[in-house]
Amino acid sequence: MKPSKFINLMISLSDTPHKPPKPDSLDRKNSLKHYLPRTWIIICVIFLQIFLLLLARNLHTSSVVSNHPEPPAISAVNPTIHGGDSGCPYGKIYVYELPAYFNTELLENCHELNPWGSRCDTYSNDGLGRPAKQLAGVVPESLTGAWFWTDQFASEIIYHNRMLNYRCRTTDGEAAAAYYIPLYAGLAVGKYLWTDNYTAEDRDRHCEMMLKWVHDQPYWNKSDGWDHFVTMGRITWDFRRTKKEDWGSGCIYLPGMRNITRLLIERNSWDYFDVGVPYPTGFHPSSVSDVATWQEFVRTRTRDTLFCFAGATRGLIKNDFRGLLLNQCYNASGSCRVVDCGGSKCSNGTSVILESFLGSDFCLQPRGDSFTRRSIFDCMIAGSIPVFFWNRTAYSQYEWFLPGQPESYSVFIDKKEVLNGIAIKQVLEKFGKNEVRKMREKVIEYIPRIVYAKPHEGIEGMKDAFDVAIEGVLNRIKDQEQEGFKW
Repeated sequence: MKPSKFINLMISLSDTPHKPPKPDSLDRKNSLKHYLPRTWIIICVIFLQIFLLLLARNLHTSSVVSNHPEPPAISAVNPTIHGGDSGCPYGKIYVYELPAYFNTELLENCHELNPWGSRCDTYSNDGLGRPAKQLAGVVPESLTGAWFWTDQFASEIIYHNRMLNYRCRTTDGEAAAAYYIPLYAGLAVGKYLWTDNYTAEDRDRHCEMMLKWVHDQPYWNKSDGWDHFVTMGRITWDFRRTKKEDWGSGCIYLPGMRNITRLLIERNSWDYFDVGVPYPTGFHPSSVSDVATWQEFVRTRTRDTLFCFAGATRGLIKNDFRGLLLNQCYNASGSCRVVDCGGSKCSNGTSVILESFLGSDFCLQPRGDSFTRRSIFDCMIAGSIPVFFWNRTAYSQYEWFLPGQPESYSVFIDKKEVLNGIAIKQVLEKFGKNEVRKMREKVIEYIPRIVYAKPHEGIEGMKDAFDVAIEGVLNRIKDQEQEGFKW
């Protein structure tokens, strides 16, 4: 019997009026009943009810504890370590075997992905790109093999290779908690973006065909797509075309995409199904030791410059913000290191950007062509403290991967203050050495969460950006099962 019903029953019994005794010939004054006052009977009944109530509550509490153990946290206190989690507490993932047309065939025809030249070197080594041999002498010798010239749009390839070797992958679709769609949406649309020789239908074709294929699979109907997810290797705006003559693909607005979670290097902050994941950088460690070695290297690095900025002006934009930052850097009397990325000066193959970040306490991070830029993560991996001017550049983009307290690892200067003439140098000089040290330590602590490991199996004992992203997806799919969550 449930405790609540039991207690109600006891209360109802105590409130039931007693029938008066039948008259008899005995003298009532001599009856024992009148030697036990009615008040004491009531008190005894009340105490009995209190005792039974406490007993029922204890039984209920022990039952709840035994039947509903405390769920595991989504990440350990130390983001570098797995926290002893064994097995697959968030469930397993089924990877669809899409026809090669949607992924590997695009890579096989890598010479067609860009109208200006082959992308085959760019996406070699399973998406990591060419080894960054030019960084010899800049990074520790033991880590030269961990650095590559990785393209910022390579996440689809990286995630696909990791998913195929993920420890919580299952080949039994019925047993899966989530379903991964290995579509290379970014590579597919990228080849159609730069000339007028292609139509909106060309840019939408891969996505439309994928949706038709997936909707025909038996697992789609389990939850109408709520338990499906995909990596899209470009920013969200490249998939949000509303008119045929506009830029990009209309993939995200296709009806069949409505419930699918999307991992993107830049998300729309108002779209629940968009999840921002770190841009791929050039550092791909193979072990916990690699990460620890790099963390110590950037921690003990001598930094002789207060701040730096790597970027190019946007000459056609009135009051170009990047131009303002470059001017402030040039006028900062040796306190700022400038890397003017006009032309191809900052393309993959040069060490100048990494050296700039390694030598500076702070790095300026304005918005790029969109709200985010890969430079955010290049800067943080080098142990430099990012300075943001838009909230949407990081704070509302990468919540799963960065500290919850923005001031613990970054500086925010509103863009309006810069436009009104505030001196960035003066703002940054106000931070004492101890404050800078604490912020840098927080940046270094979170390096594991923003890098993608080299081994397809990941790194035992460490959660990298891929692990954090996939566990986050599985956790939110679990949350979606709550009554009234889905719409």
